[in-house]
Amino acid sequence: MSWPLVAGISYGLAALAYFLLAVLLLRAGRRRRGRAGLFGGACLATAVWAAVAAGGAVRWPALLAAVDGLEALRTAAWLALLLMLAGGGSGGDTSGSRGRRAWLATVCGLAAASWLAAAEQRLLLLVAIRLGLAVLGMLLVEHLYRGTPPGERWGIKFACLGMGALFAYDFYLYSEALLFRRINEEIWAARGAVNALSVPLLGLAVARNPVWAEGLLLSRQMMFRSAALLGSALYLLAMAGSAWYLRYIGGEWGTLMQLACLFGAGLLLSGVLFSGTVRSQLKVLISKHFYQGRYDYRQEWQRITHAMAEDSAPLAQRAIQAVAELVESPAGLLWLRREDAAFHSVARWNMPLPLAAEAADGVLCSFLAARGWVIEMPEWRADPHRYGGLVLPDWLAGDDGVWLVVPLMLERSLLGFICLAPPRARLLLNWEVRDVLKIAGRQAASYLAHQASADSLAVARQFESFNRMSTFVVHDLKNLVSQLSLLLVNAERHKSNPAFQEDMLETLAHSLAKMKTLLLKLRRDELPERSEPLPLAPLLAQVVRDCAQLEPRPVLEPGGTELVVLANRQRLERVIGHLIQNAVEATPRNGRVALRLLRSGAAAVIELSDTGHGMSEQFIRERLFQPFESTKSAGMGIGVFESREYAREIGGRLEVSSAPSRGTTFRLVLPLHADAAAA
Repeated sequence: MSWPLVAGISYGLAALAYFLLAVLLLRAGRRRRGRAGLFGGACLATAVWAAVAAGGAVRWPALLAAVDGLEALRTAAWLALLLMLAGGGSGGDTSGSRGRRAWLATVCGLAAASWLAAAEQRLLLLVAIRLGLAVLGMLLVEHLYRGTPPGERWGIKFACLGMGALFAYDFYLYSEALLFRRINEEIWAARGAVNALSVPLLGLAVARNPVWAEGLLLSRQMMFRSAALLGSALYLLAMAGSAWYLRYIGGEWGTLMQLACLFGAGLLLSGVLFSGTVRSQLKVLISKHFYQGRYDYRQEWQRITHAMAEDSAPLAQRAIQAVAELVESPAGLLWLRREDAAFHSVARWNMPLPLAAEAADGVLCSFLAARGWVIEMPEWRADPHRYGGLVLPDWLAGDDGVWLVVPLMLERSLLGFICLAPPRARLLLNWEVRDVLKIAGRQAASYLAHQASADSLAVARQFESFNRMSTFVVHDLKNLVSQLSLLLVNAERHKSNPAFQEDMLETLAHSLAKMKTLLLKLRRDELPERSEPLPLAPLLAQVVRDCAQLEPRPVLEPGGTELVVLANRQRLERVIGHLIQNAVEATPRNGRVALRLLRSGAAAVIELSDTGHGMSEQFIRERLFQPFESTKSAGMGIGVFESREYAREIGGRLEVSSAPSRGTTFRLVLPLHADAAAA
């Protein structure tokens, strides 16, 4: 099959498909004027263009001369439809009439330009015009979709896909033509079929009968990106034309000059796109000439919140950057109030930290705290009376690198302030900019205050933990002092007894080891205590031997020799020692303190009973396990509390049963080690 026949069939299918769709739309446009009629007009223009292209390709090549003008009409019709859907006029008011007349003039101009370019065989100009229109069409499709509320995109997405496919294929066709300076016949022939494939998408959108948006709300970020993309495309087109011209007139040096021009143009474009100053000037231009308000408040609020919440840099520096980006400032300083009731520079961003400090009751801080104003330094230098004759400190008044002073207000007090450098692009500091800076300053102040509170709370918790540990250490030292005091009393009576001397030396060595362990616990770099399989019978025997000098002397009853638990030896030994010490102190000298080791299922039970004065149920319920509650004159009231907490820590529990004048029984129930429990 020959190429003209293939192209004829391809464009013939497109003509038939768009003609049928145009009939449906134009009939709907009679009953309901507006966008349906314009939609049908664009389809009819496409059908006529495709029919002429099909006839010219198959039978009447002379018709191909009219394809260029009809293609310009068809492209302009789709662009007009996109702008109408985006709010370019509904057709009934004066502004809509002016818009239609303007677009009619644009269509005529494009058609004339295409005819002239084709007649004079200026292929590069013709391709460049059509490539620019394709880029503009894709941008408008994207804006239309993004500007439609999410709930209404169901009805418009297929229309955007259909129209986007038309312009995307045009972009592919003419970008390839611009690269090779000729239109590829195969790509051009397939264009009709591709246009025909878009008809089902457009028809589905019509069947859904979407509620078209009355106005397209273009976000500033999208407008900025689109403007940058469009400008880059126009720049590259111009540079490509210049490179082709240099190659055309350069002779032997033409290829070298073309490559050098293209490479240099790419480098220049990259430098411009990555230039903060150029980006800032473009943002200011768009905000000034295309929008009533400078800021997209929803986007700015999200940006500031995200900047404060992320952890990419210290919070103080992120606060400076978040506020500075509102006015395109490239640098700044943060001043916060410290313990000495003065404000110090605590963070910087692309600026050196000054050595000065500003008193909280000074002129600057008092003015910011009372007024909450944003101070513009050029305005203050020109007319200080606008700020009530404010006299600024020398470090600020003589620094030309500071442009704005933004207060950070927390409720009604001044937490700090931010000094910003002059912006990259000239910016008019009107009431809107000042209000946004004040709001951003309050937001930054809340985050900084929250961080300061969190840091203070962390320090307080460290002190609390250290004090609690010190309390336990002091309690253990008290017990050791009591044992050594009793040992000294008994030494007066039994100093000539060799068995007592040997027992005394062993007790002193064990007490000394305990004291060293307690001192190590006061070190903050101590490693955490580790639990390990611990046989209970040898541990209880050692504890009873350590308490041999007490009266009444504790007794270990036989039993439970094979029980093993998972615990830290020193901690568990200290817990049992606390309980024995309390039992001995609560029991008369002629009484009895007994220690037993039992097994109850998968748990080991250390039972300690005495014949002391006992406790009431109310005391056990309300006071026994409360820290710093004690009935002893020299007691600290944390021994039983620590014993219960450690038992819970290793998965056990501490039980107590007592009655006044009948003694007390403590039961320390600990889970057996897994291997021992299985045995």
